[in-house]
Amino acid sequence: MRGEGLRMSWNWLTFWRPQKKLTEWQVVMYTRHGCHLCEQAWQQLEQAQQCYHFALHQVDIDSEARLAREYGACVPVVVINGRVRFRGLLNPVLLKRLLEGASAQRP
Repeated sequence: MRGEGLRMSWNWLTFWRPQKKLTEWQVVMYTRHGCHLCEQAWQQLEQAQQCYHFALHQVDIDSEARLAREYGACVPVVVINGRVRFRGLLNPVLLKRLLEGASAQRP
């Protein structure tokens, strides 16, 4: 198994966690047609959304020249509350930490 890393799914990371709500959070994923990493990231974000209930939107960068210039070959790009958090591969462990940290800070 040389050169193969451990791959974890969002389900594996969260199956034992209670549901928490981050309803005021806005998550936007910038994508483009034919991007297989985008498809994987979208699935992970949808699974996380089921657990944390944040607003989730998808934007095709090819719909606007400015977005295509800004994000180009970096897709998927995940922006959480206006801040770029992931470019390229979405890391489910870091996403979980972000969401868990945010839900722990809620009153």
